[in-house]
Amino acid sequence: MVSAWMQMIAGLCAAVVAMVVLWPLRRSGRRGPFLAAVIALGVAGVALYMLVGTPKAMDAVAEPGPASLEQGVRELEAALAREPQRADGWALLGRSELALGNTEKANQAFARAVGLAPDEVPLLVEAAQARAQADPSKRFDDVALQWLRHAQQVDPNSERAGWLIGIAQRQRGQDAEAAATWEALLPRLAPAAAAALREQIAVARGKAGGAPAPAPAEPDAKALNISVTLGKGIDKAALPADATVFVIARLPNGPPMPVAVQKHRLADLPLQISLGDGDSPMPTAKLSSLEEVDVFARISASGQANRQEGDIDSPVVRVKLPHDGRVEITL
Repeated sequence: MVSAWMQMIAGLCAAVVAMVVLWPLRRSGRRGPFLAAVIALGVAGVALYMLVGTPKAMDAVAEPGPASLEQGVRELEAALAREPQRADGWALLGRSELALGNTEKANQAFARAVGLAPDEVPLLVEAAQARAQADPSKRFDDVALQWLRHAQQVDPNSERAGWLIGIAQRQRGQDAEAAATWEALLPRLAPAAAAALREQIAVARGKAGGAPAPAPAEPDAKALNISVTLGKGIDKAALPADATVFVIARLPNGPPMPVAVQKHRLADLPLQISLGDGDSPMPTAKLSSLEEVDVFARISASGQANRQEGDIDSPVVRVKLPHDGRVEITL
């Protein structure tokens, strides 16, 4: 039999997702169909988990799941009263209360979760966002900012934490500090996201009375134009949605350290990029100074450029420099 914890989590998650997916129906004024659909999907989520998630479900009559998000929340609260050390349970309660519009209860639940898992970066960021959402002015208070800073200490590469810290700084009138915080994110962002962030940095600099951020450098004439596509044998939907795509150039038969690398989201595929000197992690080893490079792409579930078990690499393409035309990479 499926445990009460798993059953409630399945039902609550399905109901929360249903509320998000069906929100336009509610906004159209049709509250009856909206609530009915949310409840139906929530119950369906429990049923699906019970049938697929446990082999014995074919032979046993399962207990009914929560009939509504409100009932599921109450059952989850009862379960947490019995097992109060479950950080994941408190986080789920926070998300559920937030979906119901109970922002104060959501904050209390998230605070319990953070207390039990103080180094869980996604939780710290989510809890900080919940506090801001509960504030009438949507401000990140001192507690939320403290959580975001700790998240950044635990994971300096957390882009969400850095972005939100910048927002909190701007809300406090610390525009120069916000600009500096966001500028540190630029090397890790995809080109489109970096361009959008530069606009916000320019606004922050202007508010601070400083000079506008320098314009992006002109395109490198010696840069490699690269296209990256998925091969027919790879199902994009079967890959982790938050997987990262690295496009890497390195010395043939040399060290594994890239001479140029870009980071993109799996959702951005297929890619059309320009890889040049500005993408070099080592100022002393510029792409334009080399005679040839090996170019390939890697899908990383961990988000790390160094190869991990389960990563997907494309075949390596050796390119003589300078190179005219486009380098075709297929994963």
